Amino acid sequence: MSTEKNIELVKQILLSKLYDDIFLVEMKVKPINNFKIYLDADSGLGIEKCIKINRALYKQLEEMGMYPEGDFSLEVSSPGIDEPLKMIRQYVKNIGRFVEITLNDDTIKEGKLLDATEIEITIEYTEGKGKKALTTKLIIPFLDIKQTIVQIKF
Repeated sequence: MSTEKNIELVKQILLSKLYDDIFLVEMKVKPINNFKIYLDADSGLGIEKCIKINRALYKQLEEMGMYPEGDFSLEVSSPGIDEPLKMIRQYVKNIGRFVEITLNDDTIKEGKLLDATEIEITIEYTEGKGKKALTTKLIIPFLDIKQTIVQIKF
């Protein structure tokens, strides 16, 4: 079986193991059959859910004999907080949080994510301080975004 077919089959099996509001963000495969699977969930994704999905997927792959020598590995996790958002569903999940957006021209915009649709996001940011502070809303089309990273504010 070709590597491409294996990858697609693993993806289909994985998708059948997802439950509740868990969704696939990205799957990377290294040449040594090391599958790195990044999942997320609208309600948050704890380590317990990652472990449960990892075990179920691993067991099924072993039972199928897809890798007879057992020469594969699985890493199931959520994307790190410093990973850029990749899907609209992740933007929606992060409405209300502060984000740093790098535009295609390398301009950086920071603000509170207010909305996300299929074609654009809306952020709110404040310029100036005190009585001169001005809060502005900015709509940014996804086509203009190079990357968006959620910012942790304390």
